[in-house]
Amino acid sequence: MAATWTLEAEAPLGRSLRVRRWRAPSGLALLCAVDRAAPIVSYQTWFRVGSRHEHPGRTGMAHLFEHLMFNQTESLPPGEFDRVIERTGGESNAATWVDWTYYRVSLPARDLELGVRLEAERMSHLVLDEGPVEAERDVVTNERRERVEDDVDGWLDEKLMALAFRAHPYGWPTIGWMEDIRALPLDDIRAFYRTWYAPNNATLVVVGDVDEPALLELVDRYYGAIPPATLPATATAPEPPQTEERVHREGKPIATDRLLLGWRAPGQGDPDWAVLDLIATLLAGSPSTRLYRRLVVERELASTVDTQLTPFRDPSLLRVAVTLARGHRADEALAEIDDIVRGLIERPVAAEELAKAKNLVETDFWAGLTDPDGKAEALGHHETALGDFRSLTTLAERLAAVTAEDVQRVAREYLRKDRRSIVIAEPDGEDGDGDGDGDEHGDGDGHGHGHGHGHGGDGMGIP
Repeated sequence: MAATWTLEAEAPLGRSLRVRRWRAPSGLALLCAVDRAAPIVSYQTWFRVGSRHEHPGRTGMAHLFEHLMFNQTESLPPGEFDRVIERTGGESNAATWVDWTYYRVSLPARDLELGVRLEAERMSHLVLDEGPVEAERDVVTNERRERVEDDVDGWLDEKLMALAFRAHPYGWPTIGWMEDIRALPLDDIRAFYRTWYAPNNATLVVVGDVDEPALLELVDRYYGAIPPATLPATATAPEPPQTEERVHREGKPIATDRLLLGWRAPGQGDPDWAVLDLIATLLAGSPSTRLYRRLVVERELASTVDTQLTPFRDPSLLRVAVTLARGHRADEALAEIDDIVRGLIERPVAAEELAKAKNLVETDFWAGLTDPDGKAEALGHHETALGDFRSLTTLAERLAAVTAEDVQRVAREYLRKDRRSIVIAEPDGEDGDGDGDGDEHGDGDGHGHGHGHGHGGDGMGIP
């Protein structure tokens, strides 16, 4: 083991787990957390490639591979990967996002070797012939049509990202533009696989009832002969500072106005990100929080209010989504949002209110880490997007350390009109309300493999 693997880092996760990062000579990384609470294992493969690594005219490539990887390999016919996993009583899934793509199998601990063998097979021996590629291309174009073009929420998400990010690749959707998906050449698809689906661009995340030395031996046996790839430089165009409010309005076949607002925020690795996470909770983390109480309970202007802070590596967005009640308009909600924000800036949040928000955030954080899949997903995200899984192990402490003064300072710095972008969908008088639920729709934040739920629906569930 010592000659093959190098132990690079370790840290505790919660009260009972310890996470270790190992590195193989090929560059393959492996995060292991032994969790014997149940005889199951979550085995995930995280690739450092997402929509941000694409190029104009070639958008949607990373997401297309999420589908292709469940197709045919040199030893497995189409569809056999899922069938083999399901025969064990396990399940498989995948998700694509702006900063990464990951694949997951959850299976009984006794079948760990099967999972290792199957994942190594599709990392190096995927069949990319014209027939399977065209079949999956059709699936993806239908998915885009259903979840973006025929869904108002998907359209709002996509429009906000394009409005907020004009230079950075976060501005194009993870699912890709329709004209690009239809035109992706087969040679480029094959080149994408050879370039990015390599051990030196991957991290295996294994959480569950495993014997760590045996796991390392298994991975070495099945992955050891897979050669590393020459990875291209990944310099990303920086997003210029936003200096004025951006607003887009458009008529849609809906019954009431819908509003989606996003303030430009720092990336998840920035110290202020944790403060903004608490601010999102202070605004609409529960029915008693400021924005929800004002818009839904007191004024009855809206039927739903939601806040989300996107966990992006580069500039994030603190988003507010509002569905207006009948008879009310988006501008009314904007006026109330502005008043609530002024309150955060001008008056320190009360100790009791801040403590409640911290409790909500802490509960949500630990709830996401209750099972092996949740632990592995959070570890994989922090390792892949932020460069070190240990940023996860300290996040709860950083949230707990936020003060009322921090909230005031950060609200003043980031919740400014010249840092926000706004998309408003207004009723256009046509029949229908366009209220499809839009699960996993295309804000560039997570598209689930066909039969599963993907990454939390909208990609906002990672701590």
